[in-house]
Parts: sequence; structure tokens; C-alpha cells
Amino acid sequence: MTTESHRGAPPVDPTTTDAWARLQTLADGFEPDLRAALADDDWVRRSTLDAADLHVDLSKNLVTPEVWTALRDLADEVGVAARRDAMFDGEHINVTEDRAVLHTALRLPRDATLEVDGQDVVADVHEVLDRVYAFAEKVRSGEWTGVTGQPIRTVVNIGIGGSDLGPVMAYEALRPYHHERLECRFISNIDPTDAATTLQGLDPATTLFIVSSKTFGTLETLTNARLCKAWLLDGLGDVEAEEAVAKHFVAVSTALEKVADFGIDPENAFGFWDWVGGRYSLDSAIGTSLVVAVGPERFAELLAGFHAMDEHFRTAPAEQNVPLQMGLLNVWYADFLGAQTHAVLPYAQLLHRFPAYLQQLTMESNGKGVRWDGTPATAGTGEVFWGEPGTNGQHAFYQLIHQGTRLIPADFIAFARPAYPLVDEHEGERVDVHELFLANFLAQTKALALGKTAEEVRADGVDDDALVAARCFTGNRPTTSVMAPELTPSVLGQLVALYEHITFTQGVVWGVDSFDQWGVELGKKLAQELSPAVAGDDDVAAQQDASTRGLLAYYRENRG
Repeated sequence: MTTESHRGAPPVDPTTTDAWARLQTLADGFEPDLRAALADDDWVRRSTLDAADLHVDLSKNLVTPEVWTALRDLADEVGVAARRDAMFDGEHINVTEDRAVLHTALRLPRDATLEVDGQDVVADVHEVLDRVYAFAEKVRSGEWTGVTGQPIRTVVNIGIGGSDLGPVMAYEALRPYHHERLECRFISNIDPTDAATTLQGLDPATTLFIVSSKTFGTLETLTNARLCKAWLLDGLGDVEAEEAVAKHFVAVSTALEKVADFGIDPENAFGFWDWVGGRYSLDSAIGTSLVVAVGPERFAELLAGFHAMDEHFRTAPAEQNVPLQMGLLNVWYADFLGAQTHAVLPYAQLLHRFPAYLQQLTMESNGKGVRWDGTPATAGTGEVFWGEPGTNGQHAFYQLIHQGTRLIPADFIAFARPAYPLVDEHEGERVDVHELFLANFLAQTKALALGKTAEEVRADGVDDDALVAARCFTGNRPTTSVMAPELTPSVLGQLVALYEHITFTQGVVWGVDSFDQWGVELGKKLAQELSPAVAGDDDVAAQQDASTRGLLAYYRENRG
């Protein structure tokens, strides 16, 4: 099938729609008043939505009923619902690679059916899941042993990008559910420091490696795999290399010949499909290390959480559809109110890697300058996603969000029940630390919305005009609050799927292919071409631009 034939209809140019024109008119001279909005109980009630176990308060955003109506009309005019349905049905909406986009099929229940290109993908998914579950149970029970007969105590996942960020994030988030005997570690960076420090203190006899690379050809992953293989054989001493690798390495890959050439038994290779993008692959075999850590039952709960949010996005009406509403909000801020970045601020230490995970999900998906038909983007696309857990961020960058000159929409995430309930006893008082933590969560969104006027500052006893000005907060800083009863595997799946569908919504509005990532390829290709110059090839070095030649010269001089 040629590119032209599978591309289908070109994307609708959002800037030509009636809704876009109305939004521009609404944005012109827009003067939000969150103080007035939050005094209206009906506004807050209508702005508070539920999706599966997530409770989402959108009332502190810089929108009006007219803006909401125009945003939903924009979604209709560009065809968000139709493209959403095409994705769930397995149509090839990843047009530059002529592929279906079916991360949602990874979490369909076993009794579902979905045929794509003549293949029942649900049956395929569960066949691999069953094999991953069986492997994980062997490791967790101690039945799987290393070459010396000892049970595995440490699992090291070797991957990069989506083969690392998702498993790391979820492993950290689900720490309360970890197997008591097993630890997981993760190697991703080709900087040799990553492998060296990750392997430090481990016993080769009780270490198992999972090499995660669909093609088994990713430069960073295979380099680190070879380093780990050498470390293993050196540490084990007088053992057969073939037997050692077979007992201490498994793969997540479909390139079975390359897997076998490395020494891994193809029976211990778990595959996934070209309709799974790397940044959408946590719930595929890429999550094998997580299955080992939390067990098949908990991983199944994670998948059920993903599926619950999928069903909400697929079926909820527009005015109650949380991913749709949040995605449209992001378009409003980015394209009409001038926001450049978006903060994600989890008030849960267990989610400390969640903002980093979202960076790849959002920026690799929608950081595109052309639309899916190859024409230039007609609106600003993408946002810089960033964040840290509360309350750490309060003592770092919140100053900019509260009083800076830039508009920074922020998502706050919190849970009613803590993973580790602790009480602080001090001077005869007992304080529930989680309650103190949640008070900060509530206080920050309130302060950002309402601000503090000069009159309120003077009422605190401040008279100096300069100090009054310094202590004023303009307010009207937009936030979305997302809460859930507690951070369970299911809730984690719901959160990840929520942001997947937010990203999808924005991509459709902008008309970009959110499922390719050609922008990461050029640097990798040039790195391979430059490697001989770094190693000392003068001819290759001479072919480089002046800046690169200068940096190479500095490197050689200082490497010694």
C-alpha cells in the first residue's frame, strides 16, 4: 500500500473553522475572574467530572461557558470523535508508517475481539501476556534460578525511551506492591556511568537481565546489553558462557534471530507489534520487569485501569469526557492564550517519575511541524511538559508559576489515602502527615486561582508600597485538580491512559500524526557517522562543520 493511498482525507485545518474564529474573538481581551467563578457553586459543580476512579476539578481554569462550547465545536469540526473511533477500530491512522495505532488493544479483556488486517489482535495480546505471566511467576516463586542454582534477587531492565521511561515510572509508582525478595533496576543511558553504577553491588549469580528492544538493534540498548553480558561472565567466573546467558538474560523483542545470536533462548523472548509505539508500550511485554515486581494479578489490575479510561474516552459525551476536555483546554492555552509550557505536579512521591514519563508521551507525540498529509502545521503545536512532586516544587519553581509573567497551566494530582500513613508527634501534638501534605495541595491551587490583593496585603500589616507590590499575587493562574481514593495499579493505568487520550485529542486538533517520531532519527544517524571521528579518524573529522571540528579537537586534547 502506498503512502498516498493509505493517508486518506487530509486533516481539517483548525484555523479555518468557525469555532477557531469564535475562540480568537473570545481570547481577544479575555479577562478571567476566578474569584467570581469560584464563588459560584453551580460553576464548580458543572466543572467537576468523574472518569472511572478519577475525580477531576476543572473549575480553576481560565474558561467560560462560551469558551467550552466553542472548544467542543472545534473538536466536532476537526473530527476528533471520528478519528478516535478509527483508532479504536484499528484503522491505519499512523499514516507516515502505514500502521494501526492499537495500544488500546493491549488492555482489552480476554473475551473481547478485534480483528485488524485479518488478525485477531486480542488473542495475540493475551497469548503473549500469558507467557509473560508464566515467566514472572517462575522468577517470583524462585523456580527460575541462575546458572549456579540460586533464585533471582535483582532484575535489570535494559532499554531506552518508552522501553525504560514507562517501566521505571510504574515500578516507582507501585512500590507498595513490590515482591519482598525482588528488586528491579534500570539501565538506559549509553553513558557508561549508568551501567557501572546500576550494576554496583549486585551479585551476578542472582541477577537477571531483560533486554527490551523490538528490533534488537537499538544502539544504546544493545551496547548496554553487551556491557552487562561481559559483567555477568566476568563475575561468574568459570561457567559456560552460553549456559550463563541463557539463564540470566531474556528479551522483549520480535527479532528472534538476533536474540538467538546474542545467546538468549528465543523461547524467552516476548514480542509485541508494530501497532504499539514505544511511548505507548508500558502495558505490553515492555512491562515484563513490572510484572515480575508486582505480579500478574496487579499487572492485570493496571490493564483494567487503562481499559476503564479507554471506555470513558470512547463513550462519554463531550461535555463529560475528561480526556477530551483536558486536551481541548491545552489547545486553548497554547494557541489562544500564549502558554508555552505545562506543569504536572503530583502530590505523591511515588509519582516522582510521572512528569518525565509524560515528557516523552506528549512532546514526542505532538512535537511536529507538519500535518499528517505533509503540509505545514497551521497552528502552534506541542507544549513543554515538566514538573516535580509536591511539596518539593513549592520550594523551587512555584515562584514563577505564582508571580512570574508567563502563563503556566498546571495539573495537580493527589490521593485521599496515603501509601504510607505516618503521624508526626511533636510537643504533645499528633499530626497526620498526609493531611498536612494534602493541605498544601489544596492551598496551592487556591492561591494560584485567587491570588492576594494589595488590600489583603495591607490588612496583614504591610504599609510600604514596594513591599505591598512584592507581596501581591495576581491570581487567575489556571490549574486542574485530579484526585483518586489511592494510588493503586488500576488508578495508575487510568492516569496514564488519561494523558494518552489528552495527547491524542490535541494531535487531532492540530492535524499531526501523534504516533510517529521521525525527529529522533536524524541525531541517531549522525551519531553513528561521527563515531569514527570521535575515535580519532582525521578524515571523518575534517568533513564536519567548524563547530563540530572544534568540539572534537577539544575532546581529543582533554581525553588524553
